[in-house]
Amino acid sequence: MPEQNRYFMINKPFNMVSQFISKDDVNLLGGLNFEFPEGTHAIGRLDNESEGLLLLTTNKKVTRLLFQGPEKHNRTYLVLVKNIVSEETLQQIRSGISIRVKGGGDYISSPCEVSIVKDAAAIYPYASDPREQYPHTWLLLTLTEGKFHQVRKMVLAVRHRCLRLIRVSIENMQLGDLKPGAVKEFEEEDFFRLLKI
Repeated sequence: MPEQNRYFMINKPFNMVSQFISKDDVNLLGGLNFEFPEGTHAIGRLDNESEGLLLLTTNKKVTRLLFQGPEKHNRTYLVLVKNIVSEETLQQIRSGISIRVKGGGDYISSPCEVSIVKDAAAIYPYASDPREQYPHTWLLLTLTEGKFHQVRKMVLAVRHRCLRLIRVSIENMQLGDLKPGAVKEFEEEDFFRLLKI
């Protein structure tokens, strides 16, 4: 009888890549204090500088179900940007903006939800950041697509530099108060239900 698939959520720390092996000298998922079963891989990616909710599984079908199927799935990010964001800028982001994508060419981002967050720590307890002493804005941004560095490119397109990017949820799967570097395992049924796949 084949072994059952296993399903994990981690809070990926800053300065860690979303993989177990690399030819480069980087911090890897295997450095987390957890014994992952053989064949575990990340579902989707968060780049080295991004933090937060990252899903791992031994089930090869999940990436296709979540990111390549006909159904679009919400992903929500807490984003710290430089300077004060105006209502006009929020409206630009909501309605879709032109960004440069990998391979050249421009791409108009799909309409998305974005709002200003007064208390980032209420959403993510580890949000406190020394750069908050300078003019800044925390945004909560929900989108259904994930082009390469899309959130960073979107805020840069409206003249705000992304200082910090934390994925806090995918559909009903919430990061909550899971500590950076911590791992939470799910039963298959709960994992699929929360992700709506």
